[in-house]
Amino acid sequence: MIEPGRAIVANAGITLYDVGAIKKTHGGRSYIFVDGGMTDNPRTALYDAKYDALIANKMNLESSDLYTVAGKCCESGDIIIKDIELPEAEKGDIIAVLSTGAYNYSMASNYNRIPRPAVVFVRDGVGTLAVKRESYEDILKNDILL
Repeated sequence: MIEPGRAIVANAGITLYDVGAIKKTHGGRSYIFVDGGMTDNPRTALYDAKYDALIANKMNLESSDLYTVAGKCCESGDIIIKDIELPEAEKGDIIAVLSTGAYNYSMASNYNRIPRPAVVFVRDGVGTLAVKRESYEDILKNDILL
């Protein structure tokens, strides 16, 4: 009937991504490629979750372009947000995807051997590391080589 955990936690979470590249296709669609994607947020790929986002380092600029925010998995379903108006994006910008607090980390995977990101709690401007970022060594530690 109700899901109080999601109602409380989702809006408290923000996922931050670094912009690695911007691409405009011959058909006119503009993509922002970020350093995460369906590995840390599979909700869009799984059930078409909708998110709002902003360019954190350009919050005071007017939205001027229509983008699709895509991940780094090289999969057609690796889309975080389709068709969002944002200011002109550049490599190195920080995309803040809002309301990602519920389920993102618990649903994250190592698909394509991509390490999971860190989780940081912030209160009154002070950040506290809650979960360490995975390394490639973490992912390989259970592999058995013959």
